[in-house]
Amino acid sequence: MILVTGATGFIGSAVVRKLISRGYGVRVLVRATSDRRNLNGLDVDIVKGDLLESDTLKPALEGCSGLFHVAADYRLWVPNPEKMFKANVSGTKNLLMAAKECGVERIIYTSSVAVLGNLPGDLSANETTPVAFGDMVGPYKQSKFLAEQEVVNLIASHELDVVIVNPSTPIGPRDIRPTPTGKVIVEAASGRMPAYVNTGLNIVHVDDVAEGHMLAFEGGVVGQRYILGGENILFRDLLYLISKLTNNKAPRLRLPVNAILPFAFMAEIWARLGFCKEPFASVDSLRMAKKKMFFTHEKAGRELNYSPRPAKQAIIDAIQWFNGHNYII
Repeated sequence: MILVTGATGFIGSAVVRKLISRGYGVRVLVRATSDRRNLNGLDVDIVKGDLLESDTLKPALEGCSGLFHVAADYRLWVPNPEKMFKANVSGTKNLLMAAKECGVERIIYTSSVAVLGNLPGDLSANETTPVAFGDMVGPYKQSKFLAEQEVVNLIASHELDVVIVNPSTPIGPRDIRPTPTGKVIVEAASGRMPAYVNTGLNIVHVDDVAEGHMLAFEGGVVGQRYILGGENILFRDLLYLISKLTNNKAPRLRLPVNAILPFAFMAEIWARLGFCKEPFASVDSLRMAKKKMFFTHEKAGRELNYSPRPAKQAIIDAIQWFNGHNYII
């Protein structure tokens, strides 16, 4: 039996499907309030629990030989950062300590490329590119950085069998929330993206990220991290491709990041006052956009035989899913 956290989410549900396709028995840890649409029709054992309630973790882990800790609070703006730190850092420590006590033999921890270093220009960073906590912009990156450090410390001090994977920017089907990148695709496919900033992303199909999790589980080296990325693409080119696939006009106006920052600042104030659920753009997301998030998955390819599909196919699949589920209007 394998336990998966975050199984109702985007990456987690893709991991669950991969596990089932390989013949594993799957148990999922869900909160009482979780949206379970991504689990519909799947043969899984559902257990209610919470990463911050330690007494709910051992019952979920009993009898499990493996654990995929995919759950995380992934938002680029939050009104209360403390909750994000508790979920991503304290929740991770609670789960891994419970897994140790329950004798779980193999753990995959889902980190993020957000905790890795960046290189200037169009150069691609890897797992060893220098980085420090001071380089982390915003609560999400900071909390994931500290969570990964917690995992590394637990591996060393408690001899846990953990492999770390660092997905880049996944897109594809079942992005029900949707994720920040999914929102960009929806807005662009709906013709509501009139301008862009000069940045870049590493785009990967969510099902390839799930396959990378499996490859790490079956052949990854304890304590190592593996970037599960795809193809580096300029934000401008991403929007152009989406417009071409959806017969919309491509945005031609390129805006300097600093010119948008005051509007993002005001949007955050508006959201904090309760006039909207979240700002249309956050200060932290714009600060991140000043650097291209370009990465190489060469290590995962060499050591795990990881081979993702082209970014264009991931974009096509994402658009088709969003269109088929009435996100694109």
